[in-house]
Amino acid sequence: MPATTRTTLRRGLAAAAALPLLIGALASCGYGSDAKNDEKKVAAEGKKLSADTVRLGYFPNLTHATALVGDQEGILQKELGGTELVPTTFNAGPSEIEALNADSIDIGFIGPSPSINGYVKTKGTNLRIIGGSASGGVKLVVNPEKIKTLDDLKGKKIATPQLGNTQDVAFLNWISEKGWKVDAQSGKGDVSVVRTDNKVTPNAYASGAIDGAWVPEPTASKLVSDGAKVLIDESDIWPDKKFVITNIIVSQKFLQAHPDVVEAFLRGAVKTNEWINANPDKAKASANTKLKNLSGKALGAKVIDAAWPSIQFTDDPLAATLQAQADHAVKAGLLEKPELAGIYDLKPLNKVLKAAGKPEVSDAGLGAK
Repeated sequence: MPATTRTTLRRGLAAAAALPLLIGALASCGYGSDAKNDEKKVAAEGKKLSADTVRLGYFPNLTHATALVGDQEGILQKELGGTELVPTTFNAGPSEIEALNADSIDIGFIGPSPSINGYVKTKGTNLRIIGGSASGGVKLVVNPEKIKTLDDLKGKKIATPQLGNTQDVAFLNWISEKGWKVDAQSGKGDVSVVRTDNKVTPNAYASGAIDGAWVPEPTASKLVSDGAKVLIDESDIWPDKKFVITNIIVSQKFLQAHPDVVEAFLRGAVKTNEWINANPDKAKASANTKLKNLSGKALGAKVIDAAWPSIQFTDDPLAATLQAQADHAVKAGLLEKPELAGIYDLKPLNKVLKAAGKPEVSDAGLGAK
């Protein structure tokens, strides 16, 4: 074989051998690319942390988009390396708290009211809030033919997702501030508060069984797409238009046994929020893809385009607003005055934020000693 032919052959074989490496390197560039499955695979083959798995709970709601996107894009798994992320979805806060207390999940995304109830129920021995995730994304939407002003709510039937849940407490507090009376347990009074599962609420609205609803996204925008009108965006009634709608919680047992896993998870959550805020359109599409994977059906463009801008994604747990929501539940008669000191442990999050060059966040005096 001539020398030139042998040289050409060797170069061709070398190029062919290098091609998979080049493709792999290109595929790993950036979140939201076609490489997300490859990233998950590479991450899962990485260095295992102190736990084999971390069991994650979250809701298939847009207000839990940090979990939806972080899972879909492999950002959470990438930070966990060889420790496998095992997600489970829940439809309501109480069932997720039960799973945490039963040691069925380790970390969860959940609203403030279930966080408070879960902490109080175990007398502070299990749950800790370790980070924030989202603010906003809650609206009072009504039938515009029956309700044109806030005063028209009197005598009407308004849905909330569940007795004592975050939106239920917020609506009862708003009613109280109007000077109207409602029995918190039965929902009967100057306004009829009808506790209705979010999945059922659009049908209840369409049938006329309810006249409106105080609900999170995407349920609020689903109702608007069916002809309802936004009467109140809850963000507008909070100072600085911010209030916690989703926290990150962990069992104390898992936090104490696997601090490295918790820190890695929080790194993933912070990076997910950063990516969501830098790439809102891609993030919205990613969340919708995950919702489709979970439920079999994606949200329509009309619904998700209206819902997405009302949610702010933040690492800050907005601790002062959690205390305010606890006070609202007490005022409504749904909760005895709770002792919340120790509900937060933000040391791992603040360590992650400091390493990333981001400002630390406050526990509003409710941190673990």
